[in-house]
Amino acid sequence: MVLTRTQIYLEPEQHRLLKREAQAKGISLAELLRQMAWEHLRAEPTHKDFLSVVALGRSGKSAVSEEHDRYIAEGISGDEGLC
Repeated sequence: MVLTRTQIYLEPEQHRLLKREAQAKGISLAELLRQMAWEHLRAEPTHKDFLSVVALGRSGKSAVSEEHDRYIAEGISGDEGLC
C-alpha cells in the first residue's frame, strides 16, 4: 500500500483522546486516522445524493412544507418516485 504523507493540526484534547483510543485498539494514531477517514468517506452521501432533493419544491406535492424531512430522506435514499 502506497501512503501519502500529510500533516494536520489537532487541538490538544483531540490529540490526547485520539491517541488514547489508538492505544486501546493497539494501533498507531496514523492508522486510527486512516480508518476514521475511510469510515467517513464510506458513510458520506455523494454530491449527487444532495442534488436529488434540489427540485423538491417543484415536485407537485402539496405537503412539502409539512413533510419536507420525509421527502428529503426519500430523495437521498434514491426513491426517484417523489420528483
